[in-house]
Amino acid sequence: MPVNAESKTRDILIFPSMIHLVTLFSRQGKVRLCKFYNANLAKSEKDKTKIIKEMISNILSRTASMSCFIEWRDHTIVYKRYASLYFLFVVDKYGVDNELIILELIHRYVEVLDQYFGAVCELDIIYNFEKAHFLLDEMIMSGEIMEPSRKAVVKYVHFSDQFQEDEILFHAVSETSTL
Repeated sequence: MPVNAESKTRDILIFPSMIHLVTLFSRQGKVRLCKFYNANLAKSEKDKTKIIKEMISNILSRTASMSCFIEWRDHTIVYKRYASLYFLFVVDKYGVDNELIILELIHRYVEVLDQYFGAVCELDIIYNFEKAHFLLDEMIMSGEIMEPSRKAVVKYVHFSDQFQEDEILFHAVSETSTL
């Protein structure tokens, strides 16, 4: 960790906080959603698979009474289990974000999923993974928290859904009128 020689404290400008990875996985260890925000965390698909398997096995071997924060390499793993799904975020160990903020972000993402899908379950993530990614992308961009408001995220995604439906309808009508 680089230290400012004068104050002997962390230099926040050198350590921007970042979310490096978001993964959702089942109690059986099956990955349901995975999003890497930092290419330096894993160079190849093989490395990504290895890292994810390592994290999943580490978390699944832990008891419910253990802490939901794990120090891993130069990062901190923050995870929480909701029903049959684990939500895992990998963040900077020395970043400015408090791990509790990330834990709250996990909870907020679950609330967003619940509000969008109506009592979200693992099957919603499996069959609508693109919507789960889209909701996550509205909250986190390039590893930074962009929109913490649950209402704003869901409102924008519903607006986008309506726009897509209108566009499909417009193209269907224009195709039938040319026939």
